[in-house]
Amino acid sequence: MKKTTPSWSDLKAKLADIDRAGLIGLVQDLYASSKDNQAFLHARFGLGGDVLKPYKATIDRWLWPDVFKNQDTSVAKAKKAIADYKKAIGQPEGLAELAVFFCERAVGFSNDVGLQDEGYFDALVRMFDQACKAACGLPDGQRRERLARLDAVRRLGHNLGYGVGDDMDDLLAAHAPDGAAPGADDAPPAPRAI
Repeated sequence: MKKTTPSWSDLKAKLADIDRAGLIGLVQDLYASSKDNQAFLHARFGLGGDVLKPYKATIDRWLWPDVFKNQDTSVAKAKKAIADYKKAIGQPEGLAELAVFFCERAVGFSNDVGLQDEGYFDALVRMFDQACKAACGLPDGQRRERLARLDAVRRLGHNLGYGVGDDMDDLLAAHAPDGAAPGADDAPPAPRAI
């Protein structure tokens, strides 16, 4: 007899047979089993003060590790925090905030310790692109604040080498409203049409 791997359909059929008390007990067991589940449920139901806090803590841990404790970086684990938030609630403001925070932590760590890792920088530039897109989709006040923070990241990116700052210049200019990024006063103003 051939065994098949259980699927969502199989689980869904079993869940249909559970009463309310049983379902609450199941969710309680899942909640108690991991901090990731707790963060997911807090975000999904809007519980606690700052639903982004556990996701930011994960990003911070993996992008700005304690080098004195021989901790490693992990772009994949930092990106997973953003993916987990997206599954839990996926609000555009939160996704933009986490993407900008990712960029701030990655560029800050790289500058702080002199990291020279092309893969890490490639991931930073890709996330910078996503952060620009996410920020530009926000209401005006939030957009301006996120773009100003991304502009600060862009300026620090010029310290990294590997063309990181130049790539960020291009991305911010391309995504910012009207092609003008905050702080883009590095370039001379375009001539006015008469």
